Amino acid sequence: MVSLQAGALRCEIEPQLGGCISGFWMGDVPVLRSTPAQQLTSVRQAGSYPLVPFSNRVAQARLDYMGTQYPLMPNNGDEPHAIHGVGWQRPWRVLEQDDRYALLAYEHAPDPSWPFAFDCSQAFRLREGALGMTLSVTNQSNQPAPAGLGWHPYFVKRERSRISFEATGRWEMGGDKLPTAHKPAHGLDADCAFLDVDNCYDGWDGVAHLRDERLRVRVRSNLSRLVVFTNDTRPYIAVEPVSHVNNAINLHAAGLSADALGLCVLQPGESLTAQCTIEVEAAR
Repeated sequence: MVSLQAGALRCEIEPQLGGCISGFWMGDVPVLRSTPAQQLTSVRQAGSYPLVPFSNRVAQARLDYMGTQYPLMPNNGDEPHAIHGVGWQRPWRVLEQDDRYALLAYEHAPDPSWPFAFDCSQAFRLREGALGMTLSVTNQSNQPAPAGLGWHPYFVKRERSRISFEATGRWEMGGDKLPTAHKPAHGLDADCAFLDVDNCYDGWDGVAHLRDERLRVRVRSNLSRLVVFTNDTRPYIAVEPVSHVNNAINLHAAGLSADALGLCVLQPGESLTAQCTIEVEAAR
């Protein structure tokens, strides 16, 4: 377990469970859905985990890439899709660590879950008022390979929780949890209590605001897409900066533009890096 402390902020990381953030607190107030790392038994209980080498779903766990179909492993219970990449379900190594900084790494050899070799790292930097995260992936295969990055933080919903952000478009979701149509959208400005949303927004300006009676939180990222998920049965709201649209690789194979989808193809030895900062302050 890795524990970082800066002023009132404390972050606990569990490298063996997907390099996840088990908990993130301001004093005794959880910013993310939080469990002390020593009590965490599943990454699905975590406050946040990395999305690498893709985010969200690959339809029916079949990757259609450059004319070849690669079967993947469904990895979320009875759901037929492959979801959130492989990094969140693999152990990571701690390369560096001090009171405010940690650097983790994971190396992937081709396997039934993902057919391309890569290595990746995630860095955590805690300072008073903010947690900064950097996630990088490098293609270590001998051929061009698709790659995507993101984070899956779960923010606590408290009394009068509200989310707001600006975007230009939204992907509608079908009953199979896959994107169907793209529509213009201005983002969200909504009370979280009865919000029912499961969409990927694009044209995101890189800032999302969350506020309630205890905290004011800003999520900042250099990524331009944001997946938001919650409903009235969930005590959290997932606000996920991501590099590409859900099922982007297969949608591109079906004829959609790579640029419109945020699809990135890395040449051998090439890297993709993303940044995200969670800024926290007490409500006034």
